[in-house]
Amino acid sequence: MPAFRQVGEKQLPNPVLFMVWSPKRDLIALANKAGELLLHRLANFQRVWSLAPSDNTGKEITSLAWRPDGKILAFSVGDRKLVILCDAEKAEILHMFPVENPVSCMHWVDVLEESSILTSFYNSEDESNLFLPKLPTLPKSYSTTSKIFSEEKSDEIMNLLGDVRLNILVLGGGSGFVELYAYGMYRIATLTGVPGTCRSLCLSSDLKSLSVVTEITATDHGPEITYIQLNTRLLSDCLPEVTRMARKFTHISTLLQYLRMSLTCMCEAWEDILMQMDLRLTKFVQEKNTCTQVQDEFLELLLWGKSSPELQALLMNQLTVKGLKKLGQSIESSYSSIQKLVISHLQSGSEALLYHLSEVRGMALWKQKFQPLGLDSTAIEDAITAVGSFTLKANELLQVIDKSMKNFKAFFRWLYVAMLRMSEDHVPPELNKMTQKDIAFVADFLSEHFSENEELFDRKGKYFNVERVGQYLKDEDEDLVSPPNTKGNQWLSFMQKSTHLKESPLLFASYPKKSLHYVKRMMEGAIELCLLKPAEIIGKSVKQSICMPLYALSESSANAPRLFELPSLWNDKKTGMHYVVFTMPEASPCQLYLLRRSTNPDLQVPNSLLAIDLTSILNTSIDDSVEAACYGCLDARFYDDETLTVVLKETGEEESSGHVLAQLPLASALGCEEEFSWDLSLRLDQQPVPPAQGLVLENQWRILENMKAQYVAVNGIRKVACVLSANLRHVRVFEMDVEDEEDEDRPESQDVSTDPEQLEETLPSQGEGVGVEPLAEGEGLDGEQSSGAALELSKETGLSSDTL
Repeated sequence: MPAFRQVGEKQLPNPVLFMVWSPKRDLIALANKAGELLLHRLANFQRVWSLAPSDNTGKEITSLAWRPDGKILAFSVGDRKLVILCDAEKAEILHMFPVENPVSCMHWVDVLEESSILTSFYNSEDESNLFLPKLPTLPKSYSTTSKIFSEEKSDEIMNLLGDVRLNILVLGGGSGFVELYAYGMYRIATLTGVPGTCRSLCLSSDLKSLSVVTEITATDHGPEITYIQLNTRLLSDCLPEVTRMARKFTHISTLLQYLRMSLTCMCEAWEDILMQMDLRLTKFVQEKNTCTQVQDEFLELLLWGKSSPELQALLMNQLTVKGLKKLGQSIESSYSSIQKLVISHLQSGSEALLYHLSEVRGMALWKQKFQPLGLDSTAIEDAITAVGSFTLKANELLQVIDKSMKNFKAFFRWLYVAMLRMSEDHVPPELNKMTQKDIAFVADFLSEHFSENEELFDRKGKYFNVERVGQYLKDEDEDLVSPPNTKGNQWLSFMQKSTHLKESPLLFASYPKKSLHYVKRMMEGAIELCLLKPAEIIGKSVKQSICMPLYALSESSANAPRLFELPSLWNDKKTGMHYVVFTMPEASPCQLYLLRRSTNPDLQVPNSLLAIDLTSILNTSIDDSVEAACYGCLDARFYDDETLTVVLKETGEEESSGHVLAQLPLASALGCEEEFSWDLSLRLDQQPVPPAQGLVLENQWRILENMKAQYVAVNGIRKVACVLSANLRHVRVFEMDVEDEEDEDRPESQDVSTDPEQLEETLPSQGEGVGVEPLAEGEGLDGEQSSGAALELSKETGLSSDTL
């Protein structure tokens, strides 16, 4: 009896391109050709949710990886050159960032090395909470509010940051593109000099080396598969410093996102109705026959209570008493919302940003520790100055809002009374009282805001700029139409007269003619320079340790899915070794190869190569009298440190038969492996290789009946495997290391027929797979399920199409 049993089988509507088991839970993530990301549970392969935003339809996911804690999925969208982090619990996009090249592979690793310095840092990492107030959550009433900052998910930011322990997301792509992102968010290294297109990556958990399998296009023959080991010693030697720097910059990146979202909410709070006054006044000027200035006509109405027929028509027919009242309420509501967002969100976010940047500046001044990582104190000081300028501009906006609210209240109160008199309506006594001071206030407002500007008409299509707040929220490079009047400001006069004070680096530049958006972009650019420098310096420190050409690709494998295709990489944390698993079908079709190399490039450990003979690997378990059959390996994945899960196919047989799922025990074979003298000027398939060793499988195998199996994904911690057919649409799920049940004892929910017609019935109906299927109430992804228990899913709900 096989030592593992089938617990699920399904025919999928779209070909699967990637499948990766969660490192912590019985969940498997799938990406298909329709651009969908799906999450399935082991129990009967039930779907938990699917993520397919409308603007992502038809754009294939090109790589997929789990964060080591199993809480976040990272995937890349090739056409858009975008990497997205998704919450595995609720299928919500938490973060995204652009990359320069399409990503072809990714690997997410936890850093396991401990030290007393790291332990003290882990314990003190939350000190910022003692000095900084908690960031106010953004109101959920705005459509573009980020999910991680909404009122309902105020704690999601810690889910995004993850544990304090450093974890690194490694991305690889074409043209030697390799980048490392701390916590999946902050780029700490941009590597150069990696030849070809990356097909597999593996960063050692001690950060001493990065193994890469690349496909290099040769001129005289087909593409070559090459193994390259890169020395990342700087990351390992400076692990405490890298962890502290990465954590700080991740906080800074998150705060920038918070400020962007706050500003977006402010733009939504500002209503276009505030522009109606400007447009109506412009139309009034264009239509009236007299040459009198608009402000003169309003002043005449203010002082003498008389108005021209044109002004009366404008007020009573176009604006109307009801419209004026609505406009006044709209302006007051809009200004109040913007004011609250500036005070509670922009200012608190800017203060937190200044705090973290100041700490980074202190790190940069500790040159013995942080200078090798590329921290530039000058660039950080420029960033701090830019944040200060942004804070000044936010305060300037507050003053403009405060002044505008007072002006508009007084103006609308007077105009409302004047229009009631025009219509001969009753004027409430409380509104009828207007002092000389009130008249002077309204007269000053009319003189300042109601003057025509021909240049403004050319730029904006209007003569007026009565409303002054909106210009601060425009994402344009042009100067403010009506900058604030600083005449009589004693501090500015004093600063302009003092040469030394004016040039002092301690003072923040104010940019009086620029909008809030413009200053925000300047701040982001200055901070970006701080973030880029370490990535460049660390990337240059990474050097190539060894380059081993393995074999030439055949033309038949050119269109095969890249994730599943051999070779694959494995990082053995116990022994500190990198494994490369590969086959050479043309040179030796019945052999499987394991190349071992130390994760520490500085150690003079010889390269070892193990060849496994698959000729009679199953015959010793079937019948010794049967003629030995030759098996070729289609796919292989490490199940644990000493076991390799493989999909085998008997050579020479029909395409639909002879497919086997097996567990190869490597302990005995690895003890007998020989040192291999490698001529690095030749490919491995061009030189003699060590003799192949045989293995005895006993009961660690199973024939995959009625399935043209091709690929496999495994998780040794959860003891599960998933086999995918060659057409990429038929999957079977297995629990490993358990005895198979008798047919009569098998639950009906798992009695899945292999008949093609019956399998076709399992296809989802049209539209299935384009929304989120949440878990049943009270059940989380952490809930353990027996293999035979079907997951009850609640009614399908849609995912917002503007998630991306």
